[in-house]
Amino acid sequence: MTPPTIHIESIGGSLAGEVRARSGASPMSCYQCSKCSSGCPVGARSDLRPHELVRLVQMDQREAVLSSRLIWECTSCQTCTTRCPQMVDIAAMNDGLRAMSRAAGKVDPQTRVPVFNDAFLASVRNRGRVYELGLMAAYKLRTGRIMEDAGKAPMMFSKGKLPLAGPRVSGRAQRKAIFRRASRGGDE
Repeated sequence: MTPPTIHIESIGGSLAGEVRARSGASPMSCYQCSKCSSGCPVGARSDLRPHELVRLVQMDQREAVLSSRLIWECTSCQTCTTRCPQMVDIAAMNDGLRAMSRAAGKVDPQTRVPVFNDAFLASVRNRGRVYELGLMAAYKLRTGRIMEDAGKAPMMFSKGKLPLAGPRVSGRAQRKAIFRRASRGGDE
């Protein structure tokens, strides 16, 4: 895989400010020591490593950042932040960048993370907690990977890991209000 070329157009442009406003993380604090990347469990298999992503943000490379697979593959394990001498919270940055990527229609076509996230949140919104069988069914149908893990289902059913009737939690009106407030950015 060829590493991306970084073209310096401006330093600390609008992207860095927008990322800071959305995430509370300061990408301009990074001085590229690469400690974040040396411990990242997904950096080696992604298109970028964490320090490269931060550099692209610093250099106002919006297209490359919002199209990156790394922002979707990040597991938010916080290894990068723990290692960072400047405490740059890349996982928080990635949360903001995911929202920006979706809004701009730049989601990497090879990732299925947004499909999983949508199915997960729909389960919580409707039931108050995750209904694993429903989550798996929704994810498999939306990604077209219906039979991929079918061999595991009999053992999971036999051990009670996939109950047919999922749980429901009371407070549906309150959940709807929480989701509505979150969709408006947390404003009352």
